[in-house]
Amino acid sequence: MNFGVIIIGDEILSGKRADKHLSKAIELLGARGLALAYAHYVGDDPARITRTLADAFASGDTVFSFGGIGATPDDHTRQCAAQALGKPLVLGDVARALIMERMQDVAREQGTPYEPDRPDNVHRLNMGMFPHGASIIPNPYNKIPGFSHAGAGQGSVHFVPGFPVMAWPMVEWVLDTQCRAWFQTGAWVEQSVIVFGAMESLLTPLMEQVEQTYPVKVFSLPSVDHPTYGRHIELGVKGHPGDVPAAYAALLHGLRALSMPLGPELVR
Repeated sequence: MNFGVIIIGDEILSGKRADKHLSKAIELLGARGLALAYAHYVGDDPARITRTLADAFASGDTVFSFGGIGATPDDHTRQCAAQALGKPLVLGDVARALIMERMQDVAREQGTPYEPDRPDNVHRLNMGMFPHGASIIPNPYNKIPGFSHAGAGQGSVHFVPGFPVMAWPMVEWVLDTQCRAWFQTGAWVEQSVIVFGAMESLLTPLMEQVEQTYPVKVFSLPSVDHPTYGRHIELGVKGHPGDVPAAYAALLHGLRALSMPLGPELVR
């Protein structure tokens, strides 16, 4: 299963807010032995959001979409999801009950009467209008739900708010209740070494040789101004714990044969 994220909102692309979802998604997936395959950033453009979601539904991947599921004029995600699926927006019984429960909570907290027919409360029900056939993602922060909808193949797209305090536990809930079959905790390890003063072009033949010989991936992370190591390359291998030691030993042997000056070794 490939995992992707879609992060929606003009405020991210304009720089008014810094995105925090990408790094958190990588963290939440990594804790379960999973990896992020791709990420898309999309502004508040309905046509572009619809195209991006249509691709996600067709991909067969598991995709998390952050933002735009509120009920203000700049929130387009629910409508775009329905259009991408060719399905109508409907207010389900569970979503209605959760939102009305939230209205009651707010009224109680503010010491005011609960008035479900008040115009602003009626408008709040729009936050539960999801594409027909969607399932609910519970929101432990304020009960206003997100939603999931199946895509092509075995994949689906999961829609959560843009607020991290709501979105992140909702993503964890999806992973732990719907994606557990793909967990690979302990099945992936990285081992690398700092190489000083090398050019990637010089190291490429060695990297190719290791990948051709062992069932691992070789990675190269160059830096020109690291505060501790200065100009260097972090060179390493990643893969199954049973495959990495031999591949890493071969990588070190090749580096020493090239008389490369080596620094600290890292294990993740």
